[in-house]
Amino acid sequence: MTHPKILLIYTGGTIGMIKDAETGALRAFDFDNLLLRIPELKLLECDIETISFKEPIDSSNMNPKFWVEIAEVIENNYTKFDGFVILHGSDTMSYTASALSFMLENLAKPVILTGSQLPIGDLRTDAKENLITSIQVAALQHKNKPVIKEVGLYFEYKLYRGNRTTKINAEHFEAFASLNYPELAESGVHLKVNKEYLLKKPKVNKDFIVHKDLESNIALIKLFPGISQTILQSMFNAPGLKGVIIETYGAGNCTTETWFLELLIKAARQKIPMINITQCSGGSVSMGQYETSQKLKKIGIISGKDLTTEAALSKLMYLLPKGLSPKKLKNAFEKNLRGEMTS
Repeated sequence: MTHPKILLIYTGGTIGMIKDAETGALRAFDFDNLLLRIPELKLLECDIETISFKEPIDSSNMNPKFWVEIAEVIENNYTKFDGFVILHGSDTMSYTASALSFMLENLAKPVILTGSQLPIGDLRTDAKENLITSIQVAALQHKNKPVIKEVGLYFEYKLYRGNRTTKINAEHFEAFASLNYPELAESGVHLKVNKEYLLKKPKVNKDFIVHKDLESNIALIKLFPGISQTILQSMFNAPGLKGVIIETYGAGNCTTETWFLELLIKAARQKIPMINITQCSGGSVSMGQYETSQKLKKIGIISGKDLTTEAALSKLMYLLPKGLSPKKLKNAFEKNLRGEMTS
């Protein structure tokens, strides 16, 4: 019987650090010696290989260039492995998970991101459990085919859809939440997979495609009472601006001050796509439910529905280079592409 083959990709982050027993300093862990450090991995019925970035990337320095590097590692090894586990710093993990979900089209294998709040060598570390269970999740098979066929994020006993997550806590082990979509699996005495929530792969087999062209000239604007007209104008007039994401209040509401609406109208005339997402942790934008958002609808603002900020940004980065007309871009953005929004 052949065991599932899992590729472990170390990009950086706390999970890959060990503490020097004498100095207390943190240093990068040599993942070639993974089985020596974590002998429990031998109990898993899978074959594990590792690839590490030459220079570990601090989560705060993650950017689209590194997303492309991660995607290319998966692309180059896609036929050789049954699943992929990406070790990543937790601060920007939801952004990377969301971006990869759009970049990896027709994905038919698990790509699981994980990390930890404490280094792998700490006594109370969460790293071992997160790593071991992520590998176990990536190795899950039914009739010799992967159970998970999407980009997931595993942290503190729960597997989430990657593009539905956001980091909610900098100190607790339970650092992530998926407020608008149930978890895909839960680890307890048994590993319980909620199959009804998994992303369904189309019945027609389509070729795996990796999209590497991403547009990052996007402004992210969080509305707040008293937001400055001067500052907003400078953002909307920024050279090379290709898109705007506006975090509005509640179900998609905003100020109706004349200067603000005129700013949006001007941007709409310049064919700059603008996305309306809620700044609430959970819930959805409902364009036109209130008079304030009705005005946005008339201007042609795109509804981000129940997208997270991370998913909205990466979805726009993915769609902008496609050269779509304003109408087609709006239709594509408001369509559920990878399970990232509720239809």
